[in-house]
Amino acid sequence: MTYAGPVETWATIMAVAVTAVAGDVLTAGAMRRIGDLDLIRAKSGLGGAIRAVVSSPMFLLGVGSMALSFFALLFTLSNVKVSLAAPASASLTFLGNAFAAKLFLHEKVDRRRWLAALFVCVGVFLLAK
Repeated sequence: MTYAGPVETWATIMAVAVTAVAGDVLTAGAMRRIGDLDLIRAKSGLGGAIRAVVSSPMFLLGVGSMALSFFALLFTLSNVKVSLAAPASASLTFLGNAFAAKLFLHEKVDRRRWLAALFVCVGVFLLAK
C-alpha cells in the first residue's frame, strides 16, 4: 500500500482536528444556551427536551461538524498510517479544544491543561519523525 505524502497526511489530519473541534465547541455552546435538560424535561416532558435540542441550529451545526470529522477520519485512515493519524488528530483536537474553549466559550483553561496539551503535541512530533 502506498501512503500519502507529508502535505496530504497533515492536511487530512488537520481536517479531522478542525471539524472535531468545531463540532465539540458548537455542541457545547448549544447545550449551554439550551440550559439544563432535566429542568426542561420536568417542565415539558421528554419530547420538550428533545425538541429543545434538535431545534437548535447551533446544535445541528455541531452534529454536522462531528459527522464531517468522522468522514474526514475515515478518509485519513485510508491514506495515512494509523500509528500517526490517530494520535496526531487526537492531540490536535485536544489542543484545539483548549484554545476554542478559552476563545469562544470563555472557559478558564489552567496551566496544567496547557502543559498537558503541549506534552501530547511533543509526543506526536516524536512519532512523526
